[in-house]
Amino acid sequence: MTPDDDPTKALQADLEKARLAQETKNERQVWYFLGYFLFGIHVLAFVMIYAVRHAK
Repeated sequence: MTPDDDPTKALQADLEKARLAQETKNERQVWYFLGYFLFGIHVLAFVMIYAVRHAK
């Protein structure tokens, strides 16, 4: 039996691939969340600036 035929190593490699794929997906979701959050903060700031400048 060669090392390539070892089912345990094959399973570990598959699990590692799945873990890396999930980690990449999670990281992408964090960046999207951060981007939307910062965009929302700026929109809110512009609305507040507009409200203050146009208040009577």
